[in-house]
Amino acid sequence: MNRTMIGATNTLNQLQKQMDIIGHNLANSDTNGYKRREAMFSELLFQQVSNLKGEKDANTRLTPGGIRQGVGAKLAQSEINLAQGALKATGRSLDFALTSRNQFFKVLVQGEDGADVRYTRDGAFYANPIGNGEMMLVNGQGHAVLDENDNFITFTEAEMNSQDISLGDSGQLTIGGTPFNLGIVSVEKPQFMQQVGQNLLGLPDDLQGFGVNENEILTSLEGALRDNIGLAQSTLEGSNVDIGKEMTDMLNVQRAYQFQSRSISMADQMMGLINGIR
Repeated sequence: MNRTMIGATNTLNQLQKQMDIIGHNLANSDTNGYKRREAMFSELLFQQVSNLKGEKDANTRLTPGGIRQGVGAKLAQSEINLAQGALKATGRSLDFALTSRNQFFKVLVQGEDGADVRYTRDGAFYANPIGNGEMMLVNGQGHAVLDENDNFITFTEAEMNSQDISLGDSGQLTIGGTPFNLGIVSVEKPQFMQQVGQNLLGLPDDLQGFGVNENEILTSLEGALRDNIGLAQSTLEGSNVDIGKEMTDMLNVQRAYQFQSRSISMADQMMGLINGIR
């Protein structure tokens, strides 16, 4: 296998990953609060081959010295785009939209290895009965919504039935006269956040391996910081996926894929001609 075939094969594998990212964006174009991902490529490797015998031969040279022989491209990073999605009024008192682009709600997800705090922009919340006349605030997947101290938000059925639900300043939710401070964080370094399914984001398992700590990635909005919270009630944020752009990117990837496939075919034909020489 020659260098052309190696480079094209490596690039084809990475283009498939970009196609998967675009497909995931398109599949979530109608998902509340979904943030699209963008693929960024870098050169996988290249070799600089000197094609001049000595420095005196380069005196009259008009082009850069040496020949670069690459072996393809790689997906360097899949970055979350935190651009604000369109806001849509729902008329439902437990629907909330964050209006600051880097803020997220906190929810608690029960997994096989225990409970983990996750983050979401989807503010479609519901009241879930937990027995003894008590109810708990949950998201659409049934995960508990947390307050600023990472506690469950619970209230009585009577308070919920009163329909006295209001949103005050600094993200304070009042249900039947009882106030709760919704748990909200500000993400400072979104490139470290990982999509963990169900429209949720989480911190990487190995923070030390990335050379950062949790406080550098996100900040819990508590105390005076709660004045920075931007929230709207009876409103939901749509995804920030631009279907037209995603379709254009998909066409570009398909053309790049065809070009790399054609490179492999041409390299194979060249090898056939060489092997056919007697």
